[in-house]
Amino acid sequence: MGTGGLRERKKVKTREAILREAFRLFHECGYGATTIEQIAAAAEISPATFFRYFPTKEDLATLDRFPPLMEALPVQPPGTPVAVLRGAFRTAFAALSAEEIAAGRAREVFAATVPELVAANLRRSPGLIQEIREIVADRAGRAADDPRLRDAIGAVFGVVAMVWQQWAQDPGLDGPAEIDRALAHLESGLSG
Repeated sequence: MGTGGLRERKKVKTREAILREAFRLFHECGYGATTIEQIAAAAEISPATFFRYFPTKEDLATLDRFPPLMEALPVQPPGTPVAVLRGAFRTAFAALSAEEIAAGRAREVFAATVPELVAANLRRSPGLIQEIREIVADRAGRAADDPRLRDAIGAVFGVVAMVWQQWAQDPGLDGPAEIDRALAHLESGLSG
């Protein structure tokens, strides 16, 4: 395998180590009391390396932390907005290991319970939704300002948020499978 593949795997491992250690420290010390220096030391990196991966501490647990979805969206086959997003979620989850999915679930639960992170997610969501809207518009052959596109994206993320809430309460739930099932139901026009 070439160096590019090795470098990418090392970057993924470093990113996951930072996230793992940050959330361990957040749980042990509290979000506000945990410093970037502590996270860097626990992940065995320098603070400068931390900043190459995450510009701020709140970037550890905010909406733009799910790169697999953003990578999966542009490569989906053309289709309805719901079909494009459902396919992107399937592709994104398929690219993750069981450990990565479990860690992501834990981060979601944490991000929903820390007021600073709830506020950060609310500040960031318009930009992220606009980015998603533009990609989905391209894949669905619609204008980005089409109200039907807005409605479909809102419905998809509303359904995903409801499943995430359920998954937060029930760790035994197969979250990715339930998201897919719920989006299939939405895609069918909520029939049945």
